[in-house]
Amino acid sequence: MSEESDSLRTSPSVASLSENELQLSKQPGYVCSLTEELITKAREELQEKPEWRLRDVQALRDMVCKDYPNLSTSLDDAFLLRFLRARKFDYDRALQLLVNYHSCRRSWPEVFDNLKPSALTEVLASGFLTVLPHSDPRGCQVVCLRPDRWIPSNYPITENIRAIYLTLEKLIQSEETQVNGIVILADYKGVGLAKASHFGPFIAKKVIGILQDGFPIRIKAVNIVNEPRIFKGIFAIIKPFLKEKIANRFFLHGSDLNSLHLNLPKSILPKEYGGTAGELDANAWKEVLLASEEDFVKEFCRPLPPSSSLLQDTTMVEGITSEVQGDDSIRGVKSQLYSCY
Repeated sequence: MSEESDSLRTSPSVASLSENELQLSKQPGYVCSLTEELITKAREELQEKPEWRLRDVQALRDMVCKDYPNLSTSLDDAFLLRFLRARKFDYDRALQLLVNYHSCRRSWPEVFDNLKPSALTEVLASGFLTVLPHSDPRGCQVVCLRPDRWIPSNYPITENIRAIYLTLEKLIQSEETQVNGIVILADYKGVGLAKASHFGPFIAKKVIGILQDGFPIRIKAVNIVNEPRIFKGIFAIIKPFLKEKIANRFFLHGSDLNSLHLNLPKSILPKEYGGTAGELDANAWKEVLLASEEDFVKEFCRPLPPSSSLLQDTTMVEGITSEVQGDDSIRGVKSQLYSCY
């Protein structure tokens, strides 16, 4: 009998199953969609062994049921695999990531309540965010952010964060993205003091905490273009919360598109960034998200257990739910940013 079958025999008896586990029986079995090339890449980079895959998923599932019975999470194979891949099949780290994932959703209602594409049509139509149609040579999807398209008087910065999170949720459904990761291209053209002051330490810590420790995605590079002098102040706010590995993946290109092309080839870039892939089309990604409305409603628009029930069982990574006191007034942030002029 295979190792996968042996692992399944160790699962809990029906009599002891929780509500989440009973729902698991309704889920379709996992079918791998990775190409042979990506299976090899996952084995080399993520320590994923196809012959042990279901055993590893079952091990994580058992840990969730034992240590966090109140987590109220999906336990199906495909969902849990996201967390194992993001933490290179280290069970303990994958479990902590899963707990953080749910903790941040419960602790920031301004972002996660009623999170669905139809609630963000203004942001999606603004051109603030899109995903380029072509991946980079490593297979990474490219998320393009243009903060200059945001008008603060129209809606708060948290709406932008909601749109980014929806995009990540959609991207991570792809096993290819789980293995290859994503690249961020952020264009800071036209971003001045008034906009930058909205991104204070509290917001920075929360967002970076989610991206680093609360979401199962691999960020392979962050390319910044057209950054003004004010960006030095923005980065000064961000950097204390960045892990060294992530900080080393930031590339500041200024207005030098030749520098950008060393990281992202012209063939995948729109002409706005010196590329040959046509004009940037933000509407296409908006339609992709809107077509997934039903999935997001099921996932984010149902009642969740109170955060207190989760916190009883949870030790969270600093930055996911902790508050920043005192430093986050607009005056305090502006004082940091003024020094860049």
